[in-house]
Amino acid sequence: MKIFAIGDLHLSFGEMVEKPMDIFGGQWVGHTEKLYKNWGQMVEPEDTLIICGDISWGLKLEEAMADLDWIHALPGRKLLFKGNHDLWWKAIGRLNGLYEDGTMQFIQNKCTLLEMPDESGGRITTVAICGTRGWICPGTDGFSEHDRKIYDREAARLKMSLEDAKKAGADTIIGVLHFPPTNDKQQKSAFTELLTEYGVKTCVYGHLHGKEAFKNGIAGVYNGVEYKLVSLDYLEGKPIQIF
Repeated sequence: MKIFAIGDLHLSFGEMVEKPMDIFGGQWVGHTEKLYKNWGQMVEPEDTLIICGDISWGLKLEEAMADLDWIHALPGRKLLFKGNHDLWWKAIGRLNGLYEDGTMQFIQNKCTLLEMPDESGGRITTVAICGTRGWICPGTDGFSEHDRKIYDREAARLKMSLEDAKKAGADTIIGVLHFPPTNDKQQKSAFTELLTEYGVKTCVYGHLHGKEAFKNGIAGVYNGVEYKLVSLDYLEGKPIQIF
């Protein structure tokens, strides 16, 4: 059993959705075909794939269903987190009632626990997957009072998710954000402080696109937490194994 992650699928299979991604550069040409091939080759049915936001361009759930069905048909258990473009994401209870086979879970304010056996099939490690959308951080150019309200709300949501993992007694915690957990100067934030406080092992995030933006994302170990950028174009359409 393995845990993979990728973000920013930016799917638009719905008949009413017209959002070709190739206008954003060559790395997006045929991105769904690349993802489909790599996902199918790398992820086994018993594995888990974290999708950290910007899943579908649909504005309403009905418009996003073709994209969600496409994801559902691929191997593995999928844990989905909201991105800033996921305007279809409403009523978490309704979302979690869409697929009865348990392979699609939409996570908000809580954690999900995975029981991961070691290679010998002996000891079980309980891994908690925690996270929230996040937001731009203080120190970002143009950060406003409106941004502060959203930032504080998202930090509170992350804390709720981490508290859920703590109460469950998880052995290992993986953090998930859509937005980077720092500003482009990579200064500490409420997100990085919480991830360190709760002993998170790894944090994955997306949102950043293009070589110039990639450089603004925090990478490597910072105050005990390993940070990984997992946006689709950064990973060239290949999910990355994180556990």
